Amino acid sequence: MSSVRVLVVDDYEPFRRSVRSTLGKRPELQIVREASDGLEAVRAFEELRPDLIILDIGLPTLNGIEAARRIRT
Repeated sequence: MSSVRVLVVDDYEPFRRSVRSTLGKRPELQIVREASDGLEAVRAFEELRPDLIILDIGLPTLNGIEAARRIRT
């Protein structure tokens, strides 16, 4: 079975740690990268093309909604 590649994006490190811990219990999920702002998320997506992105809306540099728009195009 192939794993689902996940990008986790949140500016609050304790939340990213919590998500990492929770998803780490699911062998079918693989966190490929974490990002702390929207611009970093767009760059990580372009580089890695993850299957799933957990994306906070309130991010510095580029908010989550604009990051999602850029990723979608």
